[in-house]
Amino acid sequence: MTKSRLSNLLPPLALVGALSLVPIATTAMAASESNTQKELETFFSVFERVRENYVDKVDDHTLIKGAIDGMLSALDPHSSYAEAADFAQLRTTTEGNYGGLGLTVSTEDGAVKVIAPTEDSPADRAGVKAGDYITHIDGEFLYGYSLDEAVDKMRGKPGTTVKLTIVRPGRDAPFDVKVTREKIELKPVKWEVKDNVGVININGFSANTGALTREALISIDQATGGKATGYIIDLRNNPGGLLDQAVEVSDAFLEQGEVVSERGRDPSDIERFYAKPGDLSHGKPIIILVDAGTASAAEIVAGALQDHRRAIVMGERSFGKGSVQSVVQMGPQAALRLTTARYYTPSGRSVQAGGIDPDIAVPQLSDPDFAKKRPRLREADLRRHLLSQANIKDDVLEEDTTSDPRFTATAEELEKKGVKDFQLDYALKTLKRLAPPAAAPAKVATR
Repeated sequence: MTKSRLSNLLPPLALVGALSLVPIATTAMAASESNTQKELETFFSVFERVRENYVDKVDDHTLIKGAIDGMLSALDPHSSYAEAADFAQLRTTTEGNYGGLGLTVSTEDGAVKVIAPTEDSPADRAGVKAGDYITHIDGEFLYGYSLDEAVDKMRGKPGTTVKLTIVRPGRDAPFDVKVTREKIELKPVKWEVKDNVGVININGFSANTGALTREALISIDQATGGKATGYIIDLRNNPGGLLDQAVEVSDAFLEQGEVVSERGRDPSDIERFYAKPGDLSHGKPIIILVDAGTASAAEIVAGALQDHRRAIVMGERSFGKGSVQSVVQMGPQAALRLTTARYYTPSGRSVQAGGIDPDIAVPQLSDPDFAKKRPRLREADLRRHLLSQANIKDDVLEEDTTSDPRFTATAEELEKKGVKDFQLDYALKTLKRLAPPAAAPAKVATR
């Protein structure tokens, strides 16, 4: 009844409102088009002036490519345009294998910063750490290079050696590290059983990460006869990867519910992803390990399981990359990587620039550089990083654990005790306390 009355009243009012807006909308559109035309005229004027008067002759493709790169770099650190070798590199990193040193890097004001080394890669074995600055390659100063140029310097024929000069905050002086290039064959998922606990180490989210995680859960179940105490999901130094694989991995540990939502420019443009029935971990306790190198797809998994109270997140605050990039092929050998959405955890939290806060903050005491308070590089430290559009401050403070009596041991003391990975060791001990006590053996009556 109410709907019928409103229908009779609204059309005339709506029509008047619509007609009254037409001149205003038309004027606004005309003004916008005029401003755009002026900006394009300025661009072409500069283009022509550079092409005709620059000290050296430069081809049009170089100028246009530079303009595109400049346009995208003005947006955020993750939008880019790739051609030729860079396009091939973009494809192979999502498919799970590529050549190089095994580093995820970024640039900030001309400096090359390490976001995270890939586990068991040449760079990781050589001791390169998240937060390091690479200042020279084979003695050549890198300052002022674009990200693509810096990465290109690190590439080379497998088996060749490159010398990196590292500046590590907390160290008194730069030092050199020799790294032998390899063809990086990513093993996105590795597993083992420690003290009857299934430890699943996820290093990246390439095309088969979800399937490999399910295989790891089944293998752990078989290895323990279905009696695993619980699971530790190690997402430390995981730079992320494909969104659909993050959903698949989360789904393996959830019975139901939303995993993540993706929200674009239009507030009504929301896409939600859900878990299907079937928890392959059988409801057993889970601890997720995160650190400043845990980013993107890895944060989706940590946030989903944390919001559903399915896992305890332990370690350090994560990187804070809560944006989604769409890769659009622009030609046979070119692709546009454009930030098109922010993602949100099931409770509606934006991870962008704020990261995932651990439920239990545990420092990596087994890192010899921990005592030197080495700063961590995060999304909020990157120039022109995307804002969260939520009630999250970009300048989130790191939780201070230095006065906690549980965390006073030095790396040397831990090494003497045989503890090589303090965070993993702490997670194992915590999981044992969380696990329900084993049932006492049934008594058999005899006559």
